[in-house]
Amino acid sequence: MIKYSIYLAILVLFISCTNNSSEPDYQLQNQNSATMEKQEKQKIEALLGEYKKSLNTSDAKLAQSLYAKDGIFMPTEAPSAIGSENILKSYEYIFSQIQLNIEFFIEEIEVENDFAFATTSSEGTTLIRATGDTVPEANRELFVFEKVDDDWKIARYMFNKTSPQK
Repeated sequence: MIKYSIYLAILVLFISCTNNSSEPDYQLQNQNSATMEKQEKQKIEALLGEYKKSLNTSDAKLAQSLYAKDGIFMPTEAPSAIGSENILKSYEYIFSQIQLNIEFFIEEIEVENDFAFATTSSEGTTLIRATGDTVPEANRELFVFEKVDDDWKIARYMFNKTSPQK
C-alpha cells in the first residue's frame, strides 16, 4: 500500500509539473512563431522594394533575379512569361517600350511555411517611349512567393490596370 501511495504521489507530481510547464512553452512557441512570421514578412517587403526599384530603373536583370527559376510573370494584355529566360525577355521588351515611375502600396502579406502571397496596388506614371507622352499608371497586383534556399522569390506575379487616382 505504501509503494502504491508513493507511485501515485510521483505520478501526480509528474503530471502537475508537466501541465504547469507546458503553458509557458506554448506561449513561448506562439511568441517565436509570431516573431518569425514578422521577420518573413519584412523579407518579403524588402523583396517588393527591390521589385519596385527594378521597375522604376527599367532593370530587367534585377527583375529576373527576384523570380524563382520556374517563376511565371503574367502581365496585362500580354502572354505569360514562364521560366527565368522568358521573364528576362519579357521585362526587356516592356522596358524598351515604357519607363515606369510608380509607388507600391502593400495591402496584405500572408505567410504559410515556404509559400506566401501579397496583394498590392501601385500608382504613378508611365512614359511611353515611342511618343514621349507621360500617362497615369495604376494597377493592383497579386504576388505568390516561394522560399528558395532561405530566400523569398516571386513564384507567380499577375497584375491588372485600375483607374489611376487624379
